Amino acid sequence: MTEALNADPAELAKFSDLAHHWWDPESEFKPLHQINPLRLDWIHALADLNQKRVLDVGCGGGILADSMARKGADVTGIDLASKSLRVAQLHALETGTPNIQYREVSVEALAQEQPASFDVVTCMEMLEHVPDPGSVVRACAELVKPDGWVFFSTLHRSAKAFMLAIVGAEYVLNMLPRGTHEYAKMIRPSELAASCREAGLDLVGTKGMEYNPITQRYALTADTSVNYMLAARKFS
Repeated sequence: MTEALNADPAELAKFSDLAHHWWDPESEFKPLHQINPLRLDWIHALADLNQKRVLDVGCGGGILADSMARKGADVTGIDLASKSLRVAQLHALETGTPNIQYREVSVEALAQEQPASFDVVTCMEMLEHVPDPGSVVRACAELVKPDGWVFFSTLHRSAKAFMLAIVGAEYVLNMLPRGTHEYAKMIRPSELAASCREAGLDLVGTKGMEYNPITQRYALTADTSVNYMLAARKFS
């Protein structure tokens, strides 16, 4: 019997419909382009991506994966949205991005195929879009090598996040398409940290990301009440 994919068809369709906009910095993906340098620098400062084997889970059109490859990493990006992957592959070909490949495979299937194979695993802005985020966390823990790094980013399930990330970003400022995020699928940092511990990962640190609507810029902060990133390690 074939195991069901840990994916929401509606979510895959949502991102597939927008696939042709992935690399337009003024499109619905503008926020991802704006935060990418922040999250890339944070990851690189902790894990030093140069000459590391890196897996980007839920890579979409390849914004983070591409930038990590340009830091000297050997990157594999995986996703289940076919159109997004084709956009990522085409961008890599057009721009000559070195040492990068993309595959349409679930993180759970890849964990069975290539356990303990990557120095760094990233899973950004994905956990809040899947039916079972804990399954993704466990698979990421299985994929990383001993002493390797795992990075997650997601949205806090808080009243502040609801007002800023959903009401503000989707309905007032129109920064994101309406319906991009569902409040019930957001994940508290304590919940994500617990999932990491259960998967054998040790929490190293967290960072929040705040948006200033006046300057229209993002910044890393210690406040994890809306958007946040979590770094963990699989110590041997």
